[in-house]
Order: sequence, then C-alpha cells, then structure tokens
Amino acid sequence: MSIIERAASRLKTTAAQRPAGSSELLSAAELAAQQQPAQVQVQAHQQVQQPVHQQQEPLPSQPQHPLQAAPATTATAAQPAPVGLASSMEAPAPAVRSSSAKRIEINLERLASMGFLTPGSRSLVSEQFRMIKRSLLRQAFAPREAGSKPGNLIMVTSALPDEGKTFCSINLALSIAMELDHTVLLVDADVARPSVLRTFDLAEDEGAGMMNLLLDDKVDMADVLLKTNVDTLSVLPVGARHSHSSELLASQSMQLLLEEIANRYPDRIVIFDSPPLLVTSEASVLASRMGQIAVVVAAESTSQQAVKSALNQLKGCQNVSLIYNKSMAFAGSQEYGYGYGYGDRY
Repeated sequence: MSIIERAASRLKTTAAQRPAGSSELLSAAELAAQQQPAQVQVQAHQQVQQPVHQQQEPLPSQPQHPLQAAPATTATAAQPAPVGLASSMEAPAPAVRSSSAKRIEINLERLASMGFLTPGSRSLVSEQFRMIKRSLLRQAFAPREAGSKPGNLIMVTSALPDEGKTFCSINLALSIAMELDHTVLLVDADVARPSVLRTFDLAEDEGAGMMNLLLDDKVDMADVLLKTNVDTLSVLPVGARHSHSSELLASQSMQLLLEEIANRYPDRIVIFDSPPLLVTSEASVLASRMGQIAVVVAAESTSQQAVKSALNQLKGCQNVSLIYNKSMAFAGSQEYGYGYGYGDRY
C-alpha cells in the first residue's frame, strides 16, 4: 500500500477502530513531502462526492461544506475576464468616425451685409443668380454623350484675381441650395489662395480637406466634409497645402474623387471655386475634368485680351460660359448687376 493510500485509509478510520498502541506512523520526511498532495486528493474527492451526497439526502438546514464555496468563487472570478477582454477590443470602434460629423455655422446676416444673397431673401442679387443657375441646372442633368464629363461638376474661375469668382461661387451655391430638388457641395479648390472659409468668417483648417483626400487614401470624405446651417449646403475645404498641387489635381486619385462626389447623390450639384486661369496652372488642369465652366469677368476691369487668353486655355472643355460681374444695373444706379452667356458669343 502506498503512503497516500495509507494516509487516506487512516483518515477514514475512527479512533475507536484503530488498534491500541499502533505505531504505524509516517515519518517526518514522508509527511512533509506528501502532506499537500494528500490533502489535495482528499479535497478533490470530497468536491466530486459532495453534490451526489446532497442529491441523495437534501437537508436544507445542514450547513454547506466549506470546500463547496471554492469552485463557485473561482468560476465567478474567471467569468469576467473574457468579458473585459471583449470590451477592451470593441472600445476603439466608436472613435473611428468621431470626426465625421463636423458642422460649421455660417453667419447669414453677416453675408447679407456684405452683399451676398441668403436663403429666403428677395433682392436684385438673388434674382440675378436665379437666372444664372437655371441654365447651369438644365445642363447639369441633361443626357450625357459617351465620354463626356458629369454636368453637375461646375467650375467657377476667372482670368485674373479679384474679379469676384469666390463671390459668384458662394452666391451660386446658396442660390442652388434653395432649390427643392437639389443639394450643393461647395469645394474650395483655390489651392494657392483659399477664401471660402475666410469669407464665411471661419478659421481655415489646413489639416483636412480636398488635398488630404488626394494625399492619403485612408482619409474618408465624411472626415473632411463640413455640414452647414443651410441644410442642403456642404463645404469641402482645400485642406493641406502641397508643392505639387497641380500634379495631384491631374492624378488618378483626383479622377476617382470627382467620380465619387459627382455620382454619390443623383441630386447633387458640385461648385468648384477655382484659381484664376492666367496666374496658376491648377485651374487649367481642373478645367479639363469639369462638366461645366463659368468664367467670371469683372466689368470695366478685365481686359478683352485677358478674357481671350483665358478662353484659349479652355479650348476643348465642355460648356464654357461667362458671368459678367460688377456691371451697373442701369444708368445712374450704384447697384451691381450680373450677366450670363456662353463663351463662344464673346
């Protein structure tokens, strides 16, 4: 009989049943070496046998054996571990799109004081841009020939700076935003001199915008798009400056971006506030990808030669038109007027 069996046998034997003067004892070395395994075996035996004993003789008033609490305590402590692990793995998920709901507040009263039209206003400016947008909207959703550019991509540019292209871009976007069947995306594409957010009296966020979408395919449109307090108007800032902006605008990434913003929503009009044609190379590159182009000409300021040079850079582009800006509404009036016509008429 082994030492463990002898120890277990002695635990089961009562004092009255043991022979008197019995000297069968474990030595001190055997007891020290085997005491712990023997106790573990006895405890394990009791843990297995005890539930069976309870089922055979249910005694509600009988106190629970101390060893029964150990498995329950151990199981309770072990269960939260995988739950905590799952929680720590799932926690970062909501933060992925935490920056996708950006919103800006346009001070419409301030814009109105600067001569811009505002939703619901009835003014000379609003009526003139209503007339300008009609032709653009008709062309935007007209049937397209194979290989033609999307008509809802509209670029607003000028021959030279300070002719009012940003003024016309914003007014055109606000006027179309008042339509019941269309939404508008205003893109600040003037990479050298962005001015849309500045006109809205908002700080320029150079860390997020169109250029970031071109530089990093991990940046999502929803992360850089700005919602406004005009429900049907959104703004895409220019984003980070880059020394090779012209090459980026001519890249395949730009083509994919234009296809996405042109086709994601069937009712969307996209207005690009572009750089001037005669002072930057980006404007010509961008024009080659547009479905419509509106060239702003400042009355009594832009020379005929500058207009001709600008139109020469747009040869081969589709649907080129002119917006005659800052013209007097009628003789003796101090109000500005706006005209509209196709480039081949000038």
